Amino acid sequence: MSQDAHRHTTRKTGLGRDLILAAVKDAFVKLDPRVQIRNPVMFVVAVGAVLTTLFIIRDAAGGGNRPVFFNFQIAAWLWLTVLFANFAEAVAEGRGRAQADQLRKSRTETMAKQLIGDKQRIVPAADLRKGDVALVEAGDTMPGDGQVIEGIASVDESAVTGESAPVIREPSEERRDVVGGTRVLSDWIKVRITTDPGESFLDHMIGLVEGAKRQKTPNEIALTILLVGLTIIFLLAVVTLEPFAMYSKTVVSVPVLIALLVCLIPTTIGGLLSAIGIAGMDRVLKHNVVAMSGRAVEAAGDVDTLLLDKTGTITLGNRMATEFRPSPGVGEEELADAAQLSSLADDTPEGRSIVVLAKNRFQIRERDIHGIGAAFIPFSAHTRMSGVDLPGREIRKGAADAIEEYVKGKGGTFSPEVTADVEKIAKQGGTPLVVADAHNVLGVIYLKDIIKGGMKERFAQMREAGIKTIMVTGDNPLTAAAIAAEAGVDDFLAEANPENKLELIRNYQADGRLVAMTGDGTNDAPALAQADVAVAMHSGTQAAKEAGNMVDLDSNPTKLLEIVEIGKQLLMTRGALTTFSVANDVAKYFAIIPAIFIAAYPQLAVLNVMRLARPQSAILSAVIFNALIIIALVPLALRGVAYRPISADAVLRRNILIYGAGGLIVPFIFIKLIDLSIVALGLA
Repeated sequence: MSQDAHRHTTRKTGLGRDLILAAVKDAFVKLDPRVQIRNPVMFVVAVGAVLTTLFIIRDAAGGGNRPVFFNFQIAAWLWLTVLFANFAEAVAEGRGRAQADQLRKSRTETMAKQLIGDKQRIVPAADLRKGDVALVEAGDTMPGDGQVIEGIASVDESAVTGESAPVIREPSEERRDVVGGTRVLSDWIKVRITTDPGESFLDHMIGLVEGAKRQKTPNEIALTILLVGLTIIFLLAVVTLEPFAMYSKTVVSVPVLIALLVCLIPTTIGGLLSAIGIAGMDRVLKHNVVAMSGRAVEAAGDVDTLLLDKTGTITLGNRMATEFRPSPGVGEEELADAAQLSSLADDTPEGRSIVVLAKNRFQIRERDIHGIGAAFIPFSAHTRMSGVDLPGREIRKGAADAIEEYVKGKGGTFSPEVTADVEKIAKQGGTPLVVADAHNVLGVIYLKDIIKGGMKERFAQMREAGIKTIMVTGDNPLTAAAIAAEAGVDDFLAEANPENKLELIRNYQADGRLVAMTGDGTNDAPALAQADVAVAMHSGTQAAKEAGNMVDLDSNPTKLLEIVEIGKQLLMTRGALTTFSVANDVAKYFAIIPAIFIAAYPQLAVLNVMRLARPQSAILSAVIFNALIIIALVPLALRGVAYRPISADAVLRRNILIYGAGGLIVPFIFIKLIDLSIVALGLA
């Protein structure tokens, strides 16, 4: 394989050569009983491996006709079962640790170009403090977390996100945040450092990796209790087989009983359970979101109510001009021309959108403002309008009542048609701006919140998955209702203040619902602290970050939707693999039970549906499959099953149909193939 192909495969699977080698080493380290006992199911397997090994030593020392080689094979595969489970957990931990190691190395080795006035000096990046300014040029590594204050550059953030596509960073609010350890690919930027040592993304990352040795989440605890219960039941059942075997005059050795126990208890999900949880945290991290605990990621999977801020989350963040509505007797192009003239010096997003709309609709190009003798009137909160004075013309645009007063002062009138347009736009949730040329009212500009592309479809998917979406906005109820209807959310909270948000969350929680929300301000902190899943923006206040249980380093509120999907994917993965594990235990039952007792009870031959060659090969085949299936499912545990926005009932049916049926069929096929191989090789 070429080096480029290897890098592509590594990015796709997340399993590099170094990561695998480190995980193999960690798998042996995790054989420590103090580590093993944290996973009760695999602890039982480890105890079984120890006992089988002791019996082999005893039999080898005592001589005789005891099947030492057969028991040795059982012991070897039991040890491999434990190691494979340890390997799965080590790989999940190692993916995050690899990112942390890379960033830790960058912190200790990176030099920064600190700017002090007009002078520049080279200092270790670790010496920079909050408020310092650094120049970062093409090829340089970002010396710390910060915000771009000047320049524009293409930045490689793969060290953080795992994505190879570069991003643009510039002083605009949406693109100004940068993260230490990333690399500038082209051009240059000046960055103001926003964190002191110990508070950076790197420190959050290191804490996240250490959080891999986390407390189990509530659902994980419940599943562990279930697995322990099943293990105890099968343990009692296997123990009772010994007197039953004596009664039927069937010789059943302890290693064989241990093999039976290990094959019947849910070792597959037991071996992968920890890896699934850690991998969920890793997937959130790849979206540039730092989860303070595994509990937060899993809670996201149980969320059934989403609170989303309107501005910047559901809408683009600024109202844009979408339509010109001229007065009677005025052409639309005439209105567009006047509107553009009045907006040439308006540097607000709304003003720029008016210029662009006139240009796109009528190809009206921007004019030479000095050549036409323009004197611009800036917007004033007192007059609530702005405009431009030209030789022989006074063009104004602004709120309807302000323009009406202005026009009447010039001796003009406000036509009923214009009033009707203003009222209609307001009822639709838009903002009407009236344009006048001295005493003549030219018409109305329709400014509206632009719903982000694909949001309505996303909300429909959430609804299909049983999640209620609620838009939170400071707009009046009429405007909020219009935007909510266009966006496709289920409900809205208008004229929202911190108390309203907190009360709304508590009411939903009192009804037994789990609530998620995003926020960035100090006024969001109470609601963030109350929400079950709280995503604070990295660009937000310290109070918001401390109140949340996740921090979005990109400060993109729409990430909440991805976080919920990742949480649900985690739960779906755990459910799917649990279903598969329980189902394939049934197949192993059909392999081993007939093999043990078929000599004493020939009637059990009807259960030998796989037609396995002999009792020893049947037992060994089941043990080998039991070990190999864990390692085979590691990529699925790390990647997660494909997320589909469907209801819980549909998920259950899908799991039973796909993973339940697969858990029954796959062992029958592969245990038979392993049995044929064992016989061909003369291993049993």
